[in-house]
Amino acid sequence: MCRTLATFPTTCLERAKVFKTRLGIFLHKSDLGSDTGGVGKFEWGSKPNKEGRCIAEDVLRWRESFDSLLSSRNGVSAFHAFLKTEFSEENLEFWLACEEFKKIRSAAKLASRAHCIFDEFIRSEAPKEVNIDHETRELTKTNLQVATAMCFDVAQGKTRTLMEKDSYPRFLKSPAYRDLAAQASATSASASSCSPAEPSHT
Repeated sequence: MCRTLATFPTTCLERAKVFKTRLGIFLHKSDLGSDTGGVGKFEWGSKPNKEGRCIAEDVLRWRESFDSLLSSRNGVSAFHAFLKTEFSEENLEFWLACEEFKKIRSAAKLASRAHCIFDEFIRSEAPKEVNIDHETRELTKTNLQVATAMCFDVAQGKTRTLMEKDSYPRFLKSPAYRDLAAQASATSASASSCSPAEPSHT
């Protein structure tokens, strides 16, 4: 459990502050629009009393697996910022749009949103065309005739696999993430060493 900032000495708080600043700089370009159903700009959270150790541990979890990265709001923001530097953010934005699409319960809204997603990401020469094969594109087009929450599953799965095997390893090897992970390790270790000792019971 995260301790409150008040329990940490000033030196630990300063290190946490520096780490937060570095992470903020890394993520400042990430700004997915609400139309994709994605995350917005990186936020430190609504509770200002959470210290850098919690964020550092989150950063370190991103390298455990692609699932760990995608399950972290901050991780998705960081990955999106990285993909923007490679001009390849469309796959992630499509994946996020599909995740939000699956939450729609209204049949009418489902059909309308399905066509919007198809026009934005799937159709040939779409403004954010994702890298999928012709067969998958045609299958997805056919699925739209009777739109269901699963109509993008094949295309979403293929873009996810592509990101996991291609973009994700490059993200982990990028100087930005490696530097951030080093800072996270130092922050986490510093916070642990600065944690108040548990009272002894005699």
